[in-house]
Amino acid sequence: MDVRELAAALRAARVSDGYYWIEGVHEPTPTPTDFLYLRRIEDGEWEVGAYEQGTRHPFARHQDESVACAHLMSQLT
Repeated sequence: MDVRELAAALRAARVSDGYYWIEGVHEPTPTPTDFLYLRRIEDGEWEVGAYEQGTRHPFARHQDESVACAHLMSQLT
């Protein structure tokens, strides 16, 4: 699964738009105060975490996009 497939799967699972943010694919406006996120970081890894009150709190880093997507999916469903 890639990030676009993840966004589609979360929509199909009826996960509220404000619960998650996927860099470049699903970036709700206005930005929610708290949400789970998936983003690509500078070393090519993928980071899954929570954004709370203006601060990122990473849960994990993954080398593989599909693993990172599965991780976020498991957190939201």
